[in-house]
Amino acid sequence: MIQPIKPKVTLVGAGPGDPEFITLKGVLALNKADVVLYDALIDKSLLKHAPSQAIKVFVGKRVGKHSCPQDETNRLCVEYALKHGHVVRLKGGDPFVFGRGSEEIDYIEAFGIPTEVVPGITSAVAVPASIGIPVTKRGVSESFWVITATTSYGELSRDIAIAAQSTATVVILMGTKKLNEIVKAYSAAGKSDIPVAIIQNGTTKEEKFIAGTIGDIQAKARQSGIAAPAIIIVGEVVKESYQLKGVYDEVVHLGN
Repeated sequence: MIQPIKPKVTLVGAGPGDPEFITLKGVLALNKADVVLYDALIDKSLLKHAPSQAIKVFVGKRVGKHSCPQDETNRLCVEYALKHGHVVRLKGGDPFVFGRGSEEIDYIEAFGIPTEVVPGITSAVAVPASIGIPVTKRGVSESFWVITATTSYGELSRDIAIAAQSTATVVILMGTKKLNEIVKAYSAAGKSDIPVAIIQNGTTKEEKFIAGTIGDIQAKARQSGIAAPAIIIVGEVVKESYQLKGVYDEVVHLGN
């Protein structure tokens, strides 16, 4: 007897890059997948958690290279769920932290298809931690902001200028293309000396990072060739990293 298809879509956050950062709940969802729709930043070893007969479909996009527009991804979630059953939408980081997860849920639910969200470890916290940067530390920073550098209109987020006036740690996602504007915003707030780090491919084997201040980070970025996908961390907590201690000790030494 043929079992009736029971459509369902589960959004799973895969974490910041290292495949071991996915949660147990995320792995269990993959174990039960009929279809996996996965993004560009997903470590493909995670697909091994899905049954061998499960359909695996790449729907990722990179900066400047939109392989699969969001509307098409939404449509595929519904189409595969109705045709095959359980679809796992595997997304980098956390689905609800600049992952457009809520848009996908809204679209899928409109077709009466049940959904579930499995949160993931967000790169906004895990990537700084990977090189020893705490986003908060007693006596140094009592809050942190997570901001996308680019709005849906392609402009620099106005929140960055507001955040630059605070003492908070600011974690900027998708910001390498806007580094010049970010530096201008902080310089305008009188923060040219504030520490900043840029981490590319955080938590992966290809991880690369640089550190300095708002005043010199552009020159260092050009020299190093650091590029997307990367995260920018601005704040005094950057100096708290044991891996970056030498950078700032050298600055203090030169200043004396």
